[in-house]
Amino acid sequence: MLVPCDCPLHVPARPLTPLQNLTASAPCKSLTFRINAVSAPARTSEFCPELAVPCTVARQTAKGKKKGNWVHYGGSLPAMLEALDHVQDVGEALWLWEDTLSNRERTIILKEQKDWRRAVDIFDWFRRERGHELNVIHYNVVLCAVGRAMRWDLVLRLWHEMHSCGVLPDNSTYGTLIDVCCKGGSERAALLWLGDMCKRGLMPDEVTMSIVLQAYKKAGEYETAELFFRKWSSDSSTRMEGHPRYNLYTYNTLIDTYGKAGQLEKVSDTFNQMLREGVAPSVVTFNTMIHVWGKHHGMEQVASLVRMMEEFQCFPDTRTYNILMSLYRESNDIDVAEYYFWKMKAENLVPDAVSCRTLLYGYSIRGMVTKAEALLKEMDEKGFVIDEYTQSALTRMYVNAGMLEQAWRWFDRFHHQMNSECFSANIDAFGEKGYIVLAEKAFMCCLKKHMLNVSVCNVMIKGYGLVGKLDEACEVADGMQRYGIFPDYVTYSSLIQLLSTAKLPKKALHYLKKMQAVKLLSDCVPYSVVISSFAKNGDLRMVEYLFSEMITSGIRADVFLYSILIDAYAEVGKVQQAAAYFGLMKKDGLCENATIYNSLIKLYTKVGYVAEARETYKLLRSLDTDAILYASNCMIDLYSDHCMVKEACEIFESLKARGSANEFSYAMMVCLYKKIARYDVAHRICKEMQALGLLTQAQSYNSVIQMYVSGGRMDDAFKIFKKMLASNTPPNDATFKALNVILVRSGVTKNEIRKLELLRRNNTNDCLHQWYRALYSAVRSSTSSFQHSIIDQSGTKARPFDIDKCKSRERNTRKQVTSELISNG
Repeated sequence: MLVPCDCPLHVPARPLTPLQNLTASAPCKSLTFRINAVSAPARTSEFCPELAVPCTVARQTAKGKKKGNWVHYGGSLPAMLEALDHVQDVGEALWLWEDTLSNRERTIILKEQKDWRRAVDIFDWFRRERGHELNVIHYNVVLCAVGRAMRWDLVLRLWHEMHSCGVLPDNSTYGTLIDVCCKGGSERAALLWLGDMCKRGLMPDEVTMSIVLQAYKKAGEYETAELFFRKWSSDSSTRMEGHPRYNLYTYNTLIDTYGKAGQLEKVSDTFNQMLREGVAPSVVTFNTMIHVWGKHHGMEQVASLVRMMEEFQCFPDTRTYNILMSLYRESNDIDVAEYYFWKMKAENLVPDAVSCRTLLYGYSIRGMVTKAEALLKEMDEKGFVIDEYTQSALTRMYVNAGMLEQAWRWFDRFHHQMNSECFSANIDAFGEKGYIVLAEKAFMCCLKKHMLNVSVCNVMIKGYGLVGKLDEACEVADGMQRYGIFPDYVTYSSLIQLLSTAKLPKKALHYLKKMQAVKLLSDCVPYSVVISSFAKNGDLRMVEYLFSEMITSGIRADVFLYSILIDAYAEVGKVQQAAAYFGLMKKDGLCENATIYNSLIKLYTKVGYVAEARETYKLLRSLDTDAILYASNCMIDLYSDHCMVKEACEIFESLKARGSANEFSYAMMVCLYKKIARYDVAHRICKEMQALGLLTQAQSYNSVIQMYVSGGRMDDAFKIFKKMLASNTPPNDATFKALNVILVRSGVTKNEIRKLELLRRNNTNDCLHQWYRALYSAVRSSTSSFQHSIIDQSGTKARPFDIDKCKSRERNTRKQVTSELISNG
């Protein structure tokens, strides 16, 4: 026995009282409510009242086509149907045949009615007139008619009348009920009818089974659908003494169900079984298969299926091309999508609104303005409606292209018919690129149209945040409640993020408290952002307070928050507090990650804890992560401080082997070899740095200059200084401190050095020129000649050195001027 549903249908013996106000457009939700109470009531001889139909059907003029269709029935049926079509009163129309109507004729008369109300009128007349027997087939026909009209009140009244009259429902009855419920959007009700069917021992036929599969599929119950099919198939095999052969509709339903469940292997198996059993696939089959494989990024299979369609001479329809265009657009292959659009036209298939919107969306998100506008013109000529997704995508296209006038015209064309989501997307398009004035104008349009909602406010806050207008962002959030809109999690978390990033943790804390007051704090992310901002400001007291408050309120910290806390204390070298938070993290059962280990290694490097750093570094490497460069550089720095050459070299060489050694790695090794006076090795590393283009930062230049000065290679130190100026890297205090040594060792007097320092401190325009000349003379000339060429307040310079308001540590030296200096040398 099939029992796919554990919700059997129960109902009292007497019919339910119909709801008088239920109209033909009654929502499916009401059906679900009623169907829960439906089952076979006790049989009585009581007849139900007539089915109440709110309006009668106007007399229709008989059409030639309809008469032609009626002829094949033969006998008196064409005349009966024509009479019913011309005469409103049923009794008057059928008086000639009133006493001779057969069951077949009654069935055909009911089936031929195009309007469900006329079918109910005729059915009521049959019930009233004596001698007209109504069987289950008649009930099935009328159930189908009123079910398709979604008149669930009449469906239930017919159901009760059947049982009152002793008419037993059959497979077709349940199949009809399940079908109309599914098509009416009430899959839950359909499954309840199935439960009652199985309870009565009735076996669904293949058509009903396929409809049930569709119901389960629409409800997202893919596993249940598969179990139901297996059970049905097993029972069918037992009854038929062999493997059942399914029809095309069943195979299509199975393929679609497996596809939506992501079971691609079963999709292929079902398709292959279909072919083995000689069931020719239809265009629906191929459309489903193409869609399934495309959604799972199987574009090779999609191309293969298109070729197979040609082999089976199964010609693509408009839906086929729409699916292909959508899939290739999503695969970022707009050229192929465009190809199928033109191929569809070449095969005399007219692109519909979906075809055009699919391609237009692809053009717009790729900034293909010319093609988008050409397609828009074609759509306007055909009267196709632009949906909200395409509309907002086109606004974004114009904004991204800097075509602000066109963007606003496009927005203005549609803003009268926009919903809140569409306003939100358009405001975001303007705000994301910093065009805040246009975003504000769109926001005001939304406000005037009374379409304001939380999503619109959130994108406006985001837009203000991107241009640094934090006060305005706060005003939007603070004014939401005036319009009956309440800030949500995104509202508060966006403001907290913006204010924290702007180093305004106290303001961010204000919104964190408001978020807490309305019970929107469900995780530690907002706390993490605020704590991080206080930590960067060095306010560790607030860091501890907020963490304690968060834990007390029942919110658990995650690894990211612990990494912030550990890093905050590592920055100030507080080992005990950092270790305490590390212990809390392990106590919470959270796994250590690379960020945590990096923070700990930074801490141990600061305080010089070699053993602890080495142990943590081993743990980090055991994670098999790529995020190891920072920790490796810290370890090189630590080993360099302790002159641990072998250990530092091992790490440096491993970084080089992986190709991840950076400028800092090389600079630290230069410092290490300078400390142990291995200037030859340090010089070789400097050459490697320059060859790899890794000499770019002031800190690296300073390390190299200091190394050459320490080794007495003044000429090399001067060359690095020239390179520093040529690269527009501004010298800093450490640079001039190292250069000072060159001057002192070359015999330059204290008075002359004091003059050079005064020039630098005063940020005079000529400072770098004078330093360069002094160093050049010191390196290349004797002390006596240097004294004659040092700063000459009244003399004329041999070659003018023009630096446009050069400011030490703030302005870069111009490359062309540096070239002059070098040529002077």
